Amino acid sequence: MTDTAQTARVVAYLTALQEKICGAVERTDGEARFVGDVWRRPGGGGGDSRVLAGGGVFEKAGVNFSHIHGDRLPAAATTAHPQRDGAFEAAGVSLVLHPCNPYVPTAHCNVRFFSQTPADGAPRWWFGGGYDLTPCYPFTEDVVAWHRAARRACEPFGDDVYPRFKRWCDEYFYLEHRGETRGVGGLFFDDLNEWGFERCFAFMQSVGDSFTGAYLPIAERRRATPFGPKQRDFQLYRRGRYVEFNLVYDRGTLFGLQSGGRAESILMSLPPQVVWRYGWQPDAGSPEEKLCRDYLKPKDWLTICE
Repeated sequence: MTDTAQTARVVAYLTALQEKICGAVERTDGEARFVGDVWRRPGGGGGDSRVLAGGGVFEKAGVNFSHIHGDRLPAAATTAHPQRDGAFEAAGVSLVLHPCNPYVPTAHCNVRFFSQTPADGAPRWWFGGGYDLTPCYPFTEDVVAWHRAARRACEPFGDDVYPRFKRWCDEYFYLEHRGETRGVGGLFFDDLNEWGFERCFAFMQSVGDSFTGAYLPIAERRRATPFGPKQRDFQLYRRGRYVEFNLVYDRGTLFGLQSGGRAESILMSLPPQVVWRYGWQPDAGSPEEKLCRDYLKPKDWLTICE
């Protein structure tokens, strides 16, 4: 069980993480700054949504903090756990970075905490989160660096943690109707409470703290790569897959909408521009084909490349 002091520690960490990530993204971008939007939820709680737009590196970046409470968890949080019935409290930071340059991958990160008091009076809590990388024009060295950072974040918690949550990420960020993963994976975990509060909280912090070090060096490395209309068009096309996943499968999106959350904040993860092409197929031997053929399927990148 958790108490108010433990919840306050989680919330304090999450608000500090939002500040840290926004500062790091602004320094990398070098041109635009985040605009904050503090909001209240009619059903209880609220948050702080921060959006950077039209930057030098990022076309759109959103970093959202929320801390809400209510009388009953929405269906997105109880489908697999019907016993979760009763008042709840939820806090988290969720972010998506949509770059200008098609050679810089899109990145997503989320860390969250739930505390719930069911009707039987026995309090429950759990942590969740992770991060994943969605390139249009991937570089193997970037994918390997990304997964090495993810493994380092997991190493203090056991040798089995990275393989377990890497596999969960591959399974979660899968577009079944397309037969492909959303990107090249990373980490995903949910319902984490088996290690006890302190260790679970420490793991969530390790994941959250490692994100900027995993992603921003890749953005710096690719930000000046020359590109033309063809690459830009493919970037907009691939963003369609991102939208499809978020609106069809993503549990965080569904939870936010079902809980009566603020639509502007929930949907700020969507890209500013996107296109769909009917029946599009990549040219044989093209970089676009290579993405679809070699990267959009689960792969043990560290075993392959070490």
